Amino acid sequence: MSTAFERRLADADSAVRELRTVRDLLRWATSRFTAAGLAYGHGTGNAWDEAVALLLWSLHLPPEPLDPWLDARLPRAERRAAVELFERRIASRLPAAYLTGEAWLRGMSFACDARALVPRSPIAEALDEALPQWLDLHPRPPTWPASILDLCTGGGSLAIVAADRFPDAQVVGADLSPDALALAAVNRDRHGLRERVELVQGDLFAPVRKRRFDLVLCNPPYVNDASMQALPPEFRAEPRAALAGGRDGMDLVRRLLADAPTHLCEDGLLLLEIGHEAAHFEAAFPSLEFHYLPVAAGERMLVLVEAAQLAAAARRARARRPGSRTAATRRGAARP
Repeated sequence: MSTAFERRLADADSAVRELRTVRDLLRWATSRFTAAGLAYGHGTGNAWDEAVALLLWSLHLPPEPLDPWLDARLPRAERRAAVELFERRIASRLPAAYLTGEAWLRGMSFACDARALVPRSPIAEALDEALPQWLDLHPRPPTWPASILDLCTGGGSLAIVAADRFPDAQVVGADLSPDALALAAVNRDRHGLRERVELVQGDLFAPVRKRRFDLVLCNPPYVNDASMQALPPEFRAEPRAALAGGRDGMDLVRRLLADAPTHLCEDGLLLLEIGHEAAHFEAAFPSLEFHYLPVAAGERMLVLVEAAQLAAAARRARARRPGSRTAATRRGAARP
């Protein structure tokens, strides 16, 4: 006969009836989320932080600080609303931001729904920290950047963060999805940036034609096929086209790097998110010179490439093409 104890959790009705404080509800929600095996990564990294984000939103409180509210006693109606939100998170397996319609990135609030990825790119962190540190060692003119392009802008969060961090720059957000751009327009207007953030629809650089930019940002679809198959439901709820990057995750990145030289100014920079695909990136572009910009989530999640490095890589690629003068010379040199 087994002597193991059965672990039990109070049901939703008991939680509404018997729990009283913010602290009580957070403990219960954390236990419920853990037992349900939820996945995180859309702005929070664990069950406690997820519970905090949902509860503070439910109570019409700012996302931080938490401590002043922990021992606040809640009326029954507020407890019921919070518990219902927790239960919906478990039942739906949707990202929390899709349930609340709001996401926060670097202290800025964005409207959020299934038309675009939940804002979470570490590029936003790099704009505040790693990129300024890199620029201290590799200075640009005082007016740099005057122009910024955010490719695969989705709901516009990176374009808007960039416009906020570089107040003298004109920013363009480009995306293939009209639905995502409609959401980006909502966010642009929410932050009063209609005059500084232009939104254009099309495939990669196509809608900006021959324009050049000082800084190009891109969070492309880069998840490889094997990883796509293993995604938990929370990530499969997001637009597949914004995640899936092909066999090695580099399908769109190859096109991006090939076209980028003609759209960067002479001292321009490309800041590219590759997530956990560093090995695939290095394998796909073995001769490309670039820099990793470290962020809190990892040392090799963001790639920074200078315009001159991209141009040099493009020249090497042309030289390797069959029929090129350099390739013909090499073939001739190989003959006995």
